[in-house]
Amino acid sequence: MNDIGDKYQQETKYESGSMPGHRLVWESKPDVYKEYPEAQKIELVTFEPSQLMSLDRTLRQRKSIRDFQAKPISQGRLSYLLWASTGIQRIEQGYAFRTAPSAGALYPIETYVVVNNVKKLEAGVYHYSVRNHQLEQIKLGEFQQAIASAALGQEMCASAAAVFIWSAVFERCKWKYSQRAYRYMYLDAGHIAENLALAAVSINLGSCEIGALYDDHVNAIVGIDGTEESVLCMAVVGIPA
Repeated sequence: MNDIGDKYQQETKYESGSMPGHRLVWESKPDVYKEYPEAQKIELVTFEPSQLMSLDRTLRQRKSIRDFQAKPISQGRLSYLLWASTGIQRIEQGYAFRTAPSAGALYPIETYVVVNNVKKLEAGVYHYSVRNHQLEQIKLGEFQQAIASAALGQEMCASAAAVFIWSAVFERCKWKYSQRAYRYMYLDAGHIAENLALAAVSINLGSCEIGALYDDHVNAIVGIDGTEESVLCMAVVGIPA
């Protein structure tokens, strides 16, 4: 087991002259949207930053923030972060492209949010419906300590206003790229996480990405099976202390 990462790296290489053959079966292409039809829907308000920050200034100010004030963030700011990280940016020829790049435009990453302290939102676990720019309520309750424990005891998960959780629906990407897909899914999650980090700075919020977590504990919090869909990484967001 100690060399499983090295083995994966070697066995998923592309090499000239020995590319794996793979015929796409379009009829079995997975949907790029996950939705909870029976869940209560929360329409997300449109948020426009009052002052636009240049990309140069945003990059210079970005840093990991782990200490937060015990103040709520607005639902508008949460809405903006969801859109900026992985929302629909434009529609071309009937296809919806998002703010973050994705290998083959397959969009395997799903976004969940543990809401701790957001105005006009009850504390609980929510799923982001990208297609409709809505939050879907999965379950209500206080999950600060549960998500902190699942992140190896990182208390910033309990003090942050919200915790973003990114999972992958593996078959969306494997349908086209087979085992190589896992490389691309982690790249996709990284693109989304960086979008969030920069967007947070631009609206005077702090964030910190999290890779250290107990996968199945987080999966249980958001209600996914860990096999067909599993958590990849997380991030906390709040008002810097």
